[in-house]
Amino acid sequence: MLMPTGSECNSKEDVCPDFFDISLYVNRELSWISFNQRVLEEALVSEAHPLLERVKFISIFSSNLDEYFMIRVAGIEDQYDAGIQDRTIDGHTPFEQLEKIRTMVLRQLSLRNKCFYHDLVPALQQKGIEFLRVAELSATKQKALSHYFRKEIYPVLTPLAFDTGHPFPFMSNLSLNLAIELEDEENRTLKFARVKVPSMLPRLLRLNQIRGFDDDDGIIRFIWLEDLIENNLAHLFPKMRIAKSHLFRLIRNADVEIEEDEAGDLLKTIEKGIRSRRYGKVVRLDITTAMPLPVRKLLIKNLGVAERNVYEIDGALGFGSLMELLKIDRPDLKDEPFVPKNPIEEQFDTDIFTAIKAKDQLLYHPYDSFQPVVDFINQAAFDPDVLSIKQTLYRVGSNSPIVKALMKAAEAGKQVAVLVELKARFDEGNNIVWARALEDVGAHVAYGLTGLKTHAKLTLIVRREQNKLKRYLHLGTGNYNPATGKIYTDYSLFTVNEQLANDVAELFNALTGYSKHTEYRKLLVSPINTRKKIIEMIDREVEWSRKENTGRIIMKMNALVDGKTIRALYKASCEGVKIDLLIRGICCLKPGIEGVSENIRVISVIGRFLEHSRAYYFHNGGKEELYLGSADIMPRNLDDRVETLFPVFDKAVIRVVKTDLDLIMSDNVKAWEMHADATYSKISNDGPQVNSQALFLTRSAQKKIS
Repeated sequence: MLMPTGSECNSKEDVCPDFFDISLYVNRELSWISFNQRVLEEALVSEAHPLLERVKFISIFSSNLDEYFMIRVAGIEDQYDAGIQDRTIDGHTPFEQLEKIRTMVLRQLSLRNKCFYHDLVPALQQKGIEFLRVAELSATKQKALSHYFRKEIYPVLTPLAFDTGHPFPFMSNLSLNLAIELEDEENRTLKFARVKVPSMLPRLLRLNQIRGFDDDDGIIRFIWLEDLIENNLAHLFPKMRIAKSHLFRLIRNADVEIEEDEAGDLLKTIEKGIRSRRYGKVVRLDITTAMPLPVRKLLIKNLGVAERNVYEIDGALGFGSLMELLKIDRPDLKDEPFVPKNPIEEQFDTDIFTAIKAKDQLLYHPYDSFQPVVDFINQAAFDPDVLSIKQTLYRVGSNSPIVKALMKAAEAGKQVAVLVELKARFDEGNNIVWARALEDVGAHVAYGLTGLKTHAKLTLIVRREQNKLKRYLHLGTGNYNPATGKIYTDYSLFTVNEQLANDVAELFNALTGYSKHTEYRKLLVSPINTRKKIIEMIDREVEWSRKENTGRIIMKMNALVDGKTIRALYKASCEGVKIDLLIRGICCLKPGIEGVSENIRVISVIGRFLEHSRAYYFHNGGKEELYLGSADIMPRNLDDRVETLFPVFDKAVIRVVKTDLDLIMSDNVKAWEMHADATYSKISNDGPQVNSQALFLTRSAQKKIS
């Protein structure tokens, strides 16, 4: 592995590792599967969470996997179909990746179903929550269910035949279907039909809420919607004999490419793209183990899938719908609720502008309330001294108080300019609705730069104070979405710093106009200077390590994929820089390799909240530097998106974030450590248990009381 590498290697030794060696890298796609395994582990371990929260992690794991196939696996399939044989940074061809993905996912699906059926279902039954089959019910109750079916379900079902007179029916993405074998009672000919399980109805039917199921024993009982449909197919096919029915589910390619140069109206083009997701190539076909070979072959042929795309699953299909169980009113089976603190309101009542002028205000969601972010926009909307509001919107949700406040501001005659990212995958529909609503009230709506998604989280408010204009900023690591603000860990910084305000103003001019500004004073902006500056700061720690042996880096992110940055980190490790990487998901770097990365530690925390904040800390010989923001260290975030990382100038705020990072690194309850072979294991030691998220909650409660 050792070889001279010329000017790139500035090591004190004559030779240094070949940082391009494929053995030093982890495959991005397989690393993601390892991350989803850690999510699944939260459900597998009985003491990890209350019972319904474990069910929640089964649902999250399953929904994650669906999206992974729709986007990532679909992309690899496209490469394979196009005959592309390019190897990844770790040396895999597209076909090799597909084969390994299949092997790993099949194992995970087996673990998931074993956990659900053999662990969670019996445990839920002991707690008074049962899953039943229609066939297990008494004749009287089956009759009551049949009445419910005819009244509430039958009207929305559409049986579709497949024969010489009927083409093979179209099946939309993520649809759950029944393949039905029928026999004509008149001429005994075999028929095939398909019935879609309607997605607009609850997947889990609560029997206690159906007439005729008035059991007063306190037990909550569910049946699967498809089970009820299967047991009432005779209503859909009169004078036909139902031979057998077989459940199947399909996932299509949902990674729609938008050719912006050809799109005269980007909004209409995005709408068209959303619709086209329904028609993408099938990348996964889930079937039950009982499906006979002839039906299997019929589906494979007509859906155009290869055998590697077929996944036999023993049990229900589409476990993402288990999230419905969280609606059950059983607080004893859920996480203890908490009320986030609102430190700005506690100190400054409702006057958020006074709070920001007093000092930079840092919030750590969800431990700190997201409400001050909403209040910031609301107060600006009604404040007669506020002249303008500029904001980026990436994911805001379907009932956004932020957008409603912006609309009120526009209606009040303020200058409102909003960058709405229409290409925020799976949020395009919401964003189209809000873009049109904002335009209708007179706000200036832009859709960003051609070829780049705008992922930055920025708000700039201009206010007249004592005959002068003052600019207020909100800079964040997460989206302007109060719902995710309750479950994602993210930082919010409010500041009136003039240098940052100048940079943010210049960036908005570039996003909404024709400015080609490329020099930013303090802000790191992708695709302009983020990678360059990050690598420069890594290299600076190398110099400190050489001079004083004080090189120290802590980087917290969702994913580390970028090869250039990884090589800079490897080089820094070789020079003695101590590096801690807090990476929730994908990590293509291998820590702990002797002579390469023995000074690098990689930790992944999977807990009650989704670790989403990005923080980049550099010791800098004691003159600490800290950047927070929206960018992960991935080529897409560094080259193909508008991202921002903003410096924190207040030393007290830097100390707070550094303390937060130290606490997360000391976690030995919810943390996993990555090893040199790319495997992960739970961190454990003989000392006191440290659950960082639980301690953040405790700290929040204590501060609220104090």
